[in-house]
Amino acid sequence: MKFWVGVTDNDWYKFLSQLQPDEVNFWQPSGRPPFKKEIEIFLFKLHSPLNYIAGGGYFMRYSDLPMTIAWEAFQEKNGVSSFQDFRSKIIKYRRSNNKPDVPNPNVGCSILLEPFFFKREDWIPIPEDWKLNIVQGKTYNTETEIGNRLWLQVQENLKKVSSVSSNTLVDSSLDKLRPSGSGYGKSYSVNPRLGQGAFRVLITDIYQRKCAITGEKTLPALEAAHIRNFAENGPHAPNNGILLRADLHRLFDGFYLTVTKNFQVEVSNRIKEEYENGREYYALHGRKLYIPENPKYLPDNEYLEWHNSKFTG
Repeated sequence: MKFWVGVTDNDWYKFLSQLQPDEVNFWQPSGRPPFKKEIEIFLFKLHSPLNYIAGGGYFMRYSDLPMTIAWEAFQEKNGVSSFQDFRSKIIKYRRSNNKPDVPNPNVGCSILLEPFFFKREDWIPIPEDWKLNIVQGKTYNTETEIGNRLWLQVQENLKKVSSVSSNTLVDSSLDKLRPSGSGYGKSYSVNPRLGQGAFRVLITDIYQRKCAITGEKTLPALEAAHIRNFAENGPHAPNNGILLRADLHRLFDGFYLTVTKNFQVEVSNRIKEEYENGREYYALHGRKLYIPENPKYLPDNEYLEWHNSKFTG
């Protein structure tokens, strides 16, 4: 198993270790992934002089997002208390690297599920092959002696972190959360939950950042819709989500429109009856849904049937 030891901002770590969230965004001001190989675990190595590994998370995916979208998706789970702090840190990093100021810069987002934070006495000293001039991080592999020894130490610490075991869906399939074409090795021994922010990013990416009904690509206007409402036991799962334009999302949640098992859009007469309008929406009736390229991400029939049952034509 490959895992990443990433150099971590100490303030980011301290803030999130106190927050104890269900997911985090390990962001960076540049739009390039910090690692080139597929990984399963992302560990937090604090900045010097704190040369320790102090926690980590289960890597879900990397996504390059506009700053405002990253904040909307994760808010305090970005490791700061406000959007203003988030923006200030990004601007500071960009200026230190001689990058121009832009209104809404892209942020590199490594999305981690079920983050874990070790107690101070359980922090793990950096491996003997770690070089202090490493800027971003280093990939390790359990097939090597050093990597395996480090992973065994992490596993021992994980046994002490009760939130990992109590918040885990043992029967879930992490394969559904992985990018298509990924070359992962062993599955996790722990299958982490998908949080609200990760759900939004995953749905955004698997629908190629366009509305599944209209094809609209203006990202701030798009939202990840649950097919079966979260409040009605609908999970944060890729096959329970569709990327929709914001107004269509509201209509979908209100059952003014639905999607059949054949992935066709149906629009209810209620729009005209209740609002004496809706010409733009009725033009969408019968339209075929844009669907993910990877069939394992297709909307699940069970969730579509649930939504259809609430819909009145």
